[in-house]
Amino acid sequence: MPKITFMGAGSTVFARNVLGDCMCTPSLRDSEIALYDIDPKRLEESEIILTAINKNTNEGRATIKTYLGVENRREALRGADFVVNAIQVGLYDPCTIIDFEVPKKYGLRQTIGDTLGIGGIMRALRTIPVLQGFAEDMSAVCPNAWFLNYTNPMAMLSGYMQRYTDIKTVGLCHSVQCCSEHLLKALGMDDKLEGRKETIAGINHMGWLLELYDKDGNDLYPEIRRRAAEKNASEKHGDMVRYEYIKRLGYYCTESSEHNAEYNPLFIKSRLPELIDRFNIPLDEYPRRCVEQIKGWEKEKNDILADGKVTHTRTGEYASYIMEAMVTGQPYKIGGNVLNTGLIDNLPADACVEVPCMVDDMGVRPCHVGRLPVQLAAMNMTNINPQLMTIEAAVTRKRESIYQAAMLDPHTAAELSIDEIVAMCDDLIEAHGDYMKDYR
Repeated sequence: MPKITFMGAGSTVFARNVLGDCMCTPSLRDSEIALYDIDPKRLEESEIILTAINKNTNEGRATIKTYLGVENRREALRGADFVVNAIQVGLYDPCTIIDFEVPKKYGLRQTIGDTLGIGGIMRALRTIPVLQGFAEDMSAVCPNAWFLNYTNPMAMLSGYMQRYTDIKTVGLCHSVQCCSEHLLKALGMDDKLEGRKETIAGINHMGWLLELYDKDGNDLYPEIRRRAAEKNASEKHGDMVRYEYIKRLGYYCTESSEHNAEYNPLFIKSRLPELIDRFNIPLDEYPRRCVEQIKGWEKEKNDILADGKVTHTRTGEYASYIMEAMVTGQPYKIGGNVLNTGLIDNLPADACVEVPCMVDDMGVRPCHVGRLPVQLAAMNMTNINPQLMTIEAAVTRKRESIYQAAMLDPHTAAELSIDEIVAMCDDLIEAHGDYMKDYR
C-alpha cells in the first residue's frame, strides 16, 4: 500500500485533483494519504472534501490522515513513497502583494511574477529554506521517496533539490501537456490533434515545441507559422507574445504569453508603453487571478460542503500516472524538470531542464535531446542565468547574490539601473520581514 504525502494540502483544488486522481487509479486506491499544512482551516477543508471523494468515488478505500504544523511535518513524511509539493510560502497576502507593489515604485511592472523576474526570485528565496527542511526530514524518515514538485518557480526549486539534496526529485508543470493541443485548437487545426507526434524540450515555462507532426508524419509547422502570423496581424488575442516567438524565433513555447512577456526584455518597456497594447499584455495579471480565485473558491467550497456529494474523474495531471508507473512498472512518458546530465548539449550542466522522460518502477529516466537551435538555447540561457544565481543566493544566504540574480534577470535589467536594482532588492527584503531574515 503506497503512502502519499501532500505538502501544502491547503491548496485544496490542486490537492483534490492530484489525490482524487490517485483514488481513481486501481494501483493507488488503497493508499495512505497524509495531508500536511500549516493552516488549520485550509487543512480541515481539504480533509472534508477528500474524505467525501474517497467515500463517493473510491468506496472509502484510501486512508486519510492530517498533520498540522512544522512540529508534525516529519510524521507526515514518515514512510512516504511519494511526496507531492504544492506549497506557497507567504501566500498572496502578504508576499505576492509585496512582490508586485514594491517593484512598481521603481517603475518595474510584472504580469505573473512567480517563475522569473524579481517576483520569481523573491518567491524562490523564501521557499528554498522551507524545502531544505523538507529534504532533511525526508532523508531521515523516507529517504527513498520521490519528491514531485509542482511549486513555482519550478526550475529554481527543483534545481535546488536536485543539486543540493539527496532527494529524488522531478518537477512537473501543466504547460507541457497542453502546449500543442492549445496551439492547434487556437489556429483552427483541430483535425490534426489525433495521433500527433511532438518533441518538447528546453526549460520550464520556456520549453520549445521543437517538432510537431500529424498522424501521417506530415510536418505541421509550415502551416502553424502561416496561420500564427496571419492571426497576429489581423486580430488582438491572448497569445500574441508566443505567436511573435514563432515569427521571430521559429518555434512556439510551452507557457502562456502573459508569462513569457516578462521572461525577456522585448515586450514590457516603460519607455514604449504602446507595446503593452500591441501585444495585449495583462500587467498585474497574477494578483487579479488570486483575488478572483479566492472569491471563486469560497463559493465552490460552500457548494461542495453543502451536500457532500463531490466526486472526481481522473485528470491529465502527471502525478498519479507517475506513481502508477512506479508502482506497477508500466512505462509512462512525461515532460519532466530534471538536472541537465548531458540531456541538452548546449545548456549548462547545473541547469534544471524540461525534457521527455520515461517513468517505470526504476524511477524517472530522462531522454537525451541533443542541441537546441542556437536562438532557443540563447533565450533559455537568459532565464537560466538568474535561476542559477538565485539558487546560489538561497544556499549562501548572501544579499550580494540576490542583487546579482536581479541584475541578471532580463526584464529587470532592461528597466532599471544597477543602483535601482540594489535599492529595490533591499526594500523587498525589508518588506518581507521574517521570510527573508536569514539573508545578510
